[in-house]
Amino acid sequence: MKRTLLVLCLLSAITTNRLAAQGTYTPTADNLAQRQKFQDMKFGLFIHWGIYSILGNGEWVMHDKKIPYDSYKRLAGFFNPQDFNAKEWVAFAKQAGMKYITITSRHHDGFSMFGTKMSPYNIVDATPYHKDPLMELAKECEKEGIELHFYYSLLDWGRPDYAFDSQIVDGKPVKGDWDSYIKFMKDQLTELITKYPGVKGIWFDGDWERTKVNWHYDEIYALIHKLNPAIMVGNNHHVAPKSGEDFQMFEKDLPGANTTGFAPDQTIGKLPLETCETINNSWGFNITDRSFKSSKQIIHYLVNAAGRNANFLLNIGPMPNGKIQSEFTDTLAIVGNWIQKNGESIYGTRGSSVPPQPWGVVTVKNKTMYAHITSPQGGPYIFIPQVKEKVNKAVLLSNGSTIKFKQQPEGVFIYTTGLAIDPNDTIIKLTVD
Repeated sequence: MKRTLLVLCLLSAITTNRLAAQGTYTPTADNLAQRQKFQDMKFGLFIHWGIYSILGNGEWVMHDKKIPYDSYKRLAGFFNPQDFNAKEWVAFAKQAGMKYITITSRHHDGFSMFGTKMSPYNIVDATPYHKDPLMELAKECEKEGIELHFYYSLLDWGRPDYAFDSQIVDGKPVKGDWDSYIKFMKDQLTELITKYPGVKGIWFDGDWERTKVNWHYDEIYALIHKLNPAIMVGNNHHVAPKSGEDFQMFEKDLPGANTTGFAPDQTIGKLPLETCETINNSWGFNITDRSFKSSKQIIHYLVNAAGRNANFLLNIGPMPNGKIQSEFTDTLAIVGNWIQKNGESIYGTRGSSVPPQPWGVVTVKNKTMYAHITSPQGGPYIFIPQVKEKVNKAVLLSNGSTIKFKQQPEGVFIYTTGLAIDPNDTIIKLTVD
């Protein structure tokens, strides 16, 4: 019996040590509260901005045009965004109805858009601008009640310790110094989290470039949560969420879709969700890309994301001078006007148990359901299946007029004959028990 007890104790100790080594993540109360707030915000502004903006051909221009790293680095010498104005950027986001901003602190080209001490290849030391726009943005966001998140690239096309295109053996690049690179990232992340006020999220990207490397996520995620437990960590790795992550993201796709082909194996997890999309076809400034999405398309994307329980992060690529082009500001002013009138059906809502329908989606807040008719089918009614709660009242959100409905065991029929159809989204507000 004593020998059996000793063996059991040893096995228990081994199991405990293994779990500790795996770094099982338990979010704090502050982190859980931040997750709820994140889900309430629903709409965010994504910003891709860097020295690549000068070339006006997107953020992948160095890679796509095969520009040698030493030649590409010269762009820093004439990156001087004198027209950048943090107050204007934040006001633009607020007017559009956005509640948070995610901006590139360092992209795949390795250039840091903040005043880092870890590399001279940054906007303060390597450009004639000699100022830190991310510090100005952080202070303005804090002042105006807009949350700030930082995009951070894991991939680096230029650093020798990363050794882009190197063979990976035993979880490390053969030609690089992986320990050095991991330390560099930890040091930069420490700067971003400790120096910049009000940071609430880290948005990682580039994992997909090296699927067989050891990214040391257990150390990196633990460091972030140690520095600030409330900070939400997300990673655009196109697979299931990993331990230490606080939200799950979907690139250019609504949750569960895979139109891009980026994520054939990505399933929807239990974390807060976010989908990101571009306002034209480019992430970074592209002077020839005129494929601008209309205000209606953006509203529909926002509504469809909310109906699937996800936030919508809409990307723009500011010009190299620091200005946001008028095509973006004009369109998002229209979107902001729509949100000002209809925001109660988006902010603070969650996705409904009702799956997306041919006519649209349903969002829910407490004892209220919002049926968003974005694709009218031309019939005399819409049918909302699987509604178990008793519906007491149905009104048109835009003017409060009463709408006829009939509830059956299989769902609710909302009669739309004679209803004024909104060209963007006809919203029916249902009060339930």
